Amino acid sequence: MTMRIDYRTVFPAAVNAMATLEAAVHSSPLESELLELVKVRASQLNGCAYCVDMHTKDAQGIGMESQRLHLVVVWPEAPVYSPRERAALAWCEALTLLPSSGAPDDVYEQVAQQFSPEEIVALTLAIVAINGWNRLAVGLRTPVGSYVHPDADRA
Repeated sequence: MTMRIDYRTVFPAAVNAMATLEAAVHSSPLESELLELVKVRASQLNGCAYCVDMHTKDAQGIGMESQRLHLVVVWPEAPVYSPRERAALAWCEALTLLPSSGAPDDVYEQVAQQFSPEEIVALTLAIVAINGWNRLAVGLRTPVGSYVHPDADRA
C-alpha cells in the first residue's frame, strides 16, 4: 500500500501539535508501560497496523515482558495485568469505541478508583492522541513496518 499523503511534511504544524499533546501526557505521572498498553490496544481496535507495530516496538524498547504485550488483545481474560492497567484498558476501549459504548459510568468508576483526577485527564488525553494518530496512519496509509525504534541502533 502506498502512502496517500505524507502528513508529517505536508502539515508539520499539526504533527507538532500532536507531539506536544504526547509530551504533556508523558510528563504526567502515568507509567510508561501502562501508556504503551493503551496505545497498542487502541491501535488494535482501530485496525492501525503501523501503530501496533510502532507501539509494540516501543513497549519492547522499555523492557515490557512479551507475554504482557501479546495478551493485551485479550486483556480481560489474561491474569498479567494489574487492576490499574485493567481500568486503563477498559477506559481505552470505552473511549475508542465511543459511539457504541457511550463511556459508561461503571467503567469510569473503575478508572476513578485507580487514578487521580490529573491521571484521569492524562489517560483520557493519551487515548485521544492515539486515536488521532491511528486515524492519520490508517486514513493516509502510513507504510506498515517503516517505524524504527529510536534505540534500535543500540540493540
